[in-house]
Amino acid sequence: MSSLRLPLFPLNSVLFPGLVLPLNVFEARYRAMMRDLLDRPEDDRRFAVVAIRDGREVAPTAPGLPDATAPTATGPTAGFGDDPIRAFHTVGCIADAATIREKSAGGYEALATGTTRVRLTSVDASGPYLTGELTALEEDQGEGAGALASGVVRAFRTYQKRLAWANERTLAGGQDLPADPSVLSYLVAAAAVLDVPAKQRLLEVPDTAGRLREELKLLRQESAVIGKLPSLPAVELTRQPTSPN
Repeated sequence: MSSLRLPLFPLNSVLFPGLVLPLNVFEARYRAMMRDLLDRPEDDRRFAVVAIRDGREVAPTAPGLPDATAPTATGPTAGFGDDPIRAFHTVGCIADAATIREKSAGGYEALATGTTRVRLTSVDASGPYLTGELTALEEDQGEGAGALASGVVRAFRTYQKRLAWANERTLAGGQDLPADPSVLSYLVAAAAVLDVPAKQRLLEVPDTAGRLREELKLLRQESAVIGKLPSLPAVELTRQPTSPN
């Protein structure tokens, strides 16, 4: 396994390999990160996304209305305590920033794609933003990934139909799901309406077959619950975290 050091972008959401991450960057520490990434070659604008353990980040934010409850601390560790690594899940994902655009009003818009799972082993807070020592995590297919993928496709289709029905919406027409079991496992993990801890557990599963097996159980459980409810208004808002960035 290879080791590398990259900027850290903590979020209260989970990034999976192959999935696109849009960012609206306005905090000073992350603006500094984007400036440094822009100074790098276009094919080497990488950073690591790690999920925050304890819910919404409470670091000061701007622009916007002042938050009387926000702490006054600033700097790279603001909102994360004296030992930042304790605030993060230690399995994350490298993001490759294909697009970074500076906004006229300040801040940046960025579009990145998840590439590789990594384990965070240490955090450095000596610069304007956090950086981390990371170990790349290889992923095997595992036993029976192909057969499990077929089951997950069927369970996910059922889950989508029941979720659309519960929200009184029409299911968008049949997009083909990826045939590759690993790609499928990450897509389903990202698309399912699950909280951060559940998504994080799926990211941490060491092989594709194991992830698909967990997804099959989750999808069946969620479909059964949805099927017993008359409606789930704004289910995404009640179960999905938001990010200040």
